[in-house]
Amino acid sequence: MVATRRQAAELARQLLPRVRGSSARARWAAGAGLAVVVALLVAVLVLREEPAPQARERHYRDVSACLVTGDKGIADPAAAPVWAGMQDASTAHRIQVRYLALAGPQTEANAAAYLNSLAQGGCGMVLAVGGPTSAAVSRAAPRHRDVAFVVVGRGRSMSNVTVVPAADDTRAQIARLVGDHLR
Repeated sequence: MVATRRQAAELARQLLPRVRGSSARARWAAGAGLAVVVALLVAVLVLREEPAPQARERHYRDVSACLVTGDKGIADPAAAPVWAGMQDASTAHRIQVRYLALAGPQTEANAAAYLNSLAQGGCGMVLAVGGPTSAAVSRAAPRHRDVAFVVVGRGRSMSNVTVVPAADDTRAQIARLVGDHLR
């Protein structure tokens, strides 16, 4: 192995006259040999196997919890701890979670359409936060007895409706409720 550039340059000066003075066949063989060495070096550098990156995907179970909020979405201070609790349950139990923010008029009738859509769309649990969405649960729940509804804040309990009062531990309550119900 050549230790320095100076030694490499000296070696090249010594070998160059031999190649120039050689026959065409010897120069062709030296060039072919050099090409093979360069091709091998490029192949090693380009084709070397790097470890595959670790997959970041999560495999969820076939259950989901869905949140309906007012027009501010999960930025609403009342909805943020609910969404955080749902994400905690998702991580712990591989439950799919999603949310919809109420668009358009913030009315009970409009919220009922969102709740019905989620209940018919495969959500095993539908959570509602905020005035119109919470009030609309009492209209949607009787039509979807196989879906568990959760009202955060004020609401009316029914056979498939649980009311969770807003509190300091809302996040933990929601995580526990979602995890226990959808296990």
